[in-house]
Amino acid sequence: MTRLQGDADAPPETVSEEHFIGLYLAKDDPWDLTTKWHDRRKYAVTVASLPRERYRSCYEPGASIGLLTRLLAPRCDEILAVDCVDSAVEQAREAVRDFPHVRVEHAMLPADLPDATFDLIVIGDLLYYLSADDLQALLDGLVDRLEPGGDLVAVHFRDRDGGNYDGFHVHAALAARPGLERSVHHEDEWFLLDILRRVP
Repeated sequence: MTRLQGDADAPPETVSEEHFIGLYLAKDDPWDLTTKWHDRRKYAVTVASLPRERYRSCYEPGASIGLLTRLLAPRCDEILAVDCVDSAVEQAREAVRDFPHVRVEHAMLPADLPDATFDLIVIGDLLYYLSADDLQALLDGLVDRLEPGGDLVAVHFRDRDGGNYDGFHVHAALAARPGLERSVHHEDEWFLLDILRRVP
């Protein structure tokens, strides 16, 4: 199904922390990220699309159980990965235990944005869970924390059943922000990937 700007609205309220906690209580890997080929491929395409061989400091909000974090680790001097569910944080810490330069912390966004700045920010399958106000607040916060010349990577599921707010809409909102230039765009039957560089 072709998505059009304005054909769906952001959720009226950001999906609650309790909702995600419930998903992880029911199943350690609620989206079967470790076993689904299209997710493993999505992560591989994301890492392969990074424009630079190495980054100084990476921020990964919504890291879930740390599969993408583990792939990013060899490319970064340090990583701060966060999630709002404690059990996901514990699993991600276990996934990156052999990378001492990676920290995994609990955070609820957009309230718990870090104070640091980064030359790489990677955000996947998170933005469409936010209300319009929280989405704007998070995008503001991410751009503020992205260093000039730094890369912001967004990768989201392309279409969701029922005409819901999806990857098309959140990527369009991101691409419309001033001060960012798109350097990579990938779209297939499963996901959208955009890499935007902050203009110095």
